[in-house]
Amino acid sequence: MSIINAVAVPHPPLIIPDVGEGNEIKISNTITAYRKAAEFIRDADPETVVITTPHNVMYYDYFHISPGSSANGDFGAYGAPQVKIHADYDEEFVRNLCEDAEEASFPAGTKGEKNPALDHATMIPIYFLKEAYGGKPMPKFVRISLSGRRLPEHYYFGMMIKNTADYLGRRVSVIASGDLSHKLRENGPYGYNPAGPEYDTKIMKVLGNADFGELMTFSDGFCTEAAECGHRSFTIMAGCLDQREVKAEKLSYEGPFGVGYGVCLFTPGGADSDRNFMQKEAEREIREINDSRDNQDDYARLARTAVETYIYAGRAAKIPSDLPDEMLDRRAGVFVTLNINGRLRGCIGTIEPSSDSIAQEIINNGISACSRDPRFVKVTKEELPYIQYSVDVLGDVEDVESEDELDCRRYGVIVTSGSKRGLLLPDLDGVDSVKRQVEIARQKAGIGDDEDFTLQRFEVVRHV
Repeated sequence: MSIINAVAVPHPPLIIPDVGEGNEIKISNTITAYRKAAEFIRDADPETVVITTPHNVMYYDYFHISPGSSANGDFGAYGAPQVKIHADYDEEFVRNLCEDAEEASFPAGTKGEKNPALDHATMIPIYFLKEAYGGKPMPKFVRISLSGRRLPEHYYFGMMIKNTADYLGRRVSVIASGDLSHKLRENGPYGYNPAGPEYDTKIMKVLGNADFGELMTFSDGFCTEAAECGHRSFTIMAGCLDQREVKAEKLSYEGPFGVGYGVCLFTPGGADSDRNFMQKEAEREIREINDSRDNQDDYARLARTAVETYIYAGRAAKIPSDLPDEMLDRRAGVFVTLNINGRLRGCIGTIEPSSDSIAQEIINNGISACSRDPRFVKVTKEELPYIQYSVDVLGDVEDVESEDELDCRRYGVIVTSGSKRGLLLPDLDGVDSVKRQVEIARQKAGIGDDEDFTLQRFEVVRHV
């Protein structure tokens, strides 16, 4: 019983003949592999198929599980409304999974349904399954959305899915629906980035070897540059196979349209306690963060103290007496930035000093970064061991006449139009030109393309 097999498959709408209108022939290897994957699931005779999808409603801090007894969808958005898909849901499985999540205080459930209709990343696998079953009764489905939470939490959610299957005695197949990089070709719909082909090479090697522990080592920055789609899907699937022997078979890889499509099959075997990738990843992260914290300077160390004191004790930290004189005697604007696994978790700062010392500025802005950044929910106690800190101390702000006086690596920028003001720090990942730096700062301020604005620059000293 439990998880009987799994597949990783893409979801290009043009793979459906009524949508592709002949263009699907350019990914014929993917179509052949997809049919084999569908037959692989059919032949295992599952009672339930869990599909993880990047294209249903997605929340930063919550895994959405589709509610209800069934759902329908069609390919009308792609010019083929006549191609309709129906899925019956396994309500008992969903109910038990939600109960397990609630008991574990894990952020998953059926709340927040935005659109009950099936999305294309769910419909395409079901389309091929329907073809494979040839009119015979289909298994029931569980549709699970991805989240903005960390990759280890996606893996852990997969472990919860496995536990639910074990408890119910269900024969369950897992479909990880996800395209690979969208940045493979200059003439593709999303352009080219060298991270694109690098990502596809790495992910196909990881999946082809069932080396699932590596999935959690891909940084968010790298995945973003590659514009991947399915990494979190694959990670949930991997968690479903935790501590099991796994035989992997790579069937195909293609990317003729600038988007990577990979198909892999996974057959679980007996227990293998050495494949406890969740535990190993937690241990690796803690070692890495502890090593970095051993080398933290006084500025980053105080930011950590500020955040941890506020989250654990609900109060502001006191200023230590043994700090360098500059932190106690000088006033300056300060930004405190929190990251987890290379991904922003909070950032709040002041352009000009608002307190009597840099030290107090760090404490105040550290508290704000972990609890008042409007882009994120409040940092939790469980996240504290994984947070990495940086502190930017701002120099004097200077007026500039044009973008020629800026340098996105050396200077931060302030863009002002009337009462609107936007700031961007220097030397940020993904900001590789002054034009892009100014554009983002304008967007943050809500300054339109047709509005006049002035520019200012400042230097920072970054402490980690």
